[in-house]
Amino acid sequence: MVTGAPLAIRVRTMAAFAAIGMAVFGQALAAEVSYDLVIHGGTIYDGSGDDPYVGDVAVRGDRIVALGKAGEIDAAGARRVLDATGKAVSPGFINLMSHAQETLLVDGRAQSDIRQGVTLEVMGEGFSWGPLDEDMKADMVASQSDFRYEVAWSTLGEYLEHLVERGVSPNVASFIGAANPRIQVLGYEDRAPTPDELARMQDIVRQAMREGALGVASSLIYPPGYFAGTPELVALAAAAGEYGGIYATHMRNEGNALLEAIDETIQIAREAGVPAEIYHLKQAGRPNWHKLDDAIRKIEEARAQGLSITADMYTYPAASTGLSSVLPPWVQEGGQEAFIARLEDPETRARIIAEMQKPTKEWEQMLALTGAENIILVGFASEKLKPLTGRTLAEVAEKRGVTPEVAAIELLIEDNSRIMSVYKMMSEDNVRRQVALPWMSFCSDSPAYTNEGVFLKSMTHPRAYGSFARLLGKYVREEQVIPLEEAIRKLAARPAETLGLERRGRLAEGYYADIVIFDADRVTDHATYEDPHRYATGVEHVFVNGVQVLADGEHTGATPGRVVRGPGWRGER
Repeated sequence: MVTGAPLAIRVRTMAAFAAIGMAVFGQALAAEVSYDLVIHGGTIYDGSGDDPYVGDVAVRGDRIVALGKAGEIDAAGARRVLDATGKAVSPGFINLMSHAQETLLVDGRAQSDIRQGVTLEVMGEGFSWGPLDEDMKADMVASQSDFRYEVAWSTLGEYLEHLVERGVSPNVASFIGAANPRIQVLGYEDRAPTPDELARMQDIVRQAMREGALGVASSLIYPPGYFAGTPELVALAAAAGEYGGIYATHMRNEGNALLEAIDETIQIAREAGVPAEIYHLKQAGRPNWHKLDDAIRKIEEARAQGLSITADMYTYPAASTGLSSVLPPWVQEGGQEAFIARLEDPETRARIIAEMQKPTKEWEQMLALTGAENIILVGFASEKLKPLTGRTLAEVAEKRGVTPEVAAIELLIEDNSRIMSVYKMMSEDNVRRQVALPWMSFCSDSPAYTNEGVFLKSMTHPRAYGSFARLLGKYVREEQVIPLEEAIRKLAARPAETLGLERRGRLAEGYYADIVIFDADRVTDHATYEDPHRYATGVEHVFVNGVQVLADGEHTGATPGRVVRGPGWRGER
């Protein structure tokens, strides 16, 4: 600078030099801050099923940008270094069949799942929270009991975006339920659609696929899903398949007609030309426990023929569904009002009881398969009946001096709801065998809870708090059914591949930073049938899209969850 220059020139020149200096300093600072986070020294299970190794994972923004063995990643410029020495580092777990769609509207933290390492909730079994017409929205509001919320959306895409706008800790994704187009077009009638009606139903599925649905999912033991014939399901699955979607199903029967139901699932996959996922594979009722061998054989024969047939499970020998499932499905045709009217009619009630007691393969006789002493009542809508929470159906029947069939009918009338129940009906040996199947993934088949406030007004199945931790603690560490690296593959990469998700389910460069750090020697489930609202322990840190939602075993309050969309996503609402 010329010292004799005019003042204005000198000032402008000094400002220019200052700007250059700040730019150089900023570049140097950027170069020094290489990563937002480096997870250092943990035992890395990358989701592939390969042997683990001790190393580091580097994160920038919402992505994993580098992985390496110990000493290969320079963490000197990282904003944060998290020491994971002695801990397992894995991709976030995928809850392949979650019922968190309602509880996330009440509390988006999803603590029962986050504390087990779940970073993606996959919803939509049978009925999804969109698309909804005005009558369906009114029914959803009218049926609310402990959980209260406004139904401020109509389409499936709007629902998922609504969750994210409210704030959720895990990522969220959904199938379109096969019941949604059926209700919109046929209501609750027990009949097949006409060709024109079926075409309308297919168009509803196609629109949901464009909004990001993962595929179409049926639940065939519950009306109106029970009323859907195989050709209808093939047509809906084929519509989803046009966009790369899959067919998922709670099969028509998991008890006396289990093998026939598997045959139907394979037929739908073959005729629709899509992969199929069997929800919560089980053999319901002691007389059906021996059928696991034939079930495995049928699935593996189909896979050998080139069909992509996979399954998921929860890690308990008990199921959970409504007490209404002990009744023949035809009783619920026409909706809740018609259902209650049939139960109150003496002649119809006598017919219902007779069908409950007569062996059949036409529907799942949950009472006969389980026994009233093994049905635990866990979720009432009526405050008057809530004192019965935790009692068995047998205990209630004995106290009232009636048969279990009559007790179930009376309770359903009085509560005017499904009455959520736990059914102890499966074999622990079969659960253990299923854990080892290479095409198996895992789920909770449950809402995502926080063990406080309104959530404590009812009980639940312990799988809500423990299904994933139980896999890692009981079946991996204690019983050594499968090695930890295989369990991680089935918790993360396997379901991501099943769903066709991009950049999820593995620890790899370019993948989203959904990461779990846990103590493999300590991870344990604590929920029981008697005391289900108990968090699992041993998962120490969880990151969703690079943001920490669990730190030292405690929720941070962060809600970085996003919508994870299927392959048909077109950017439409």
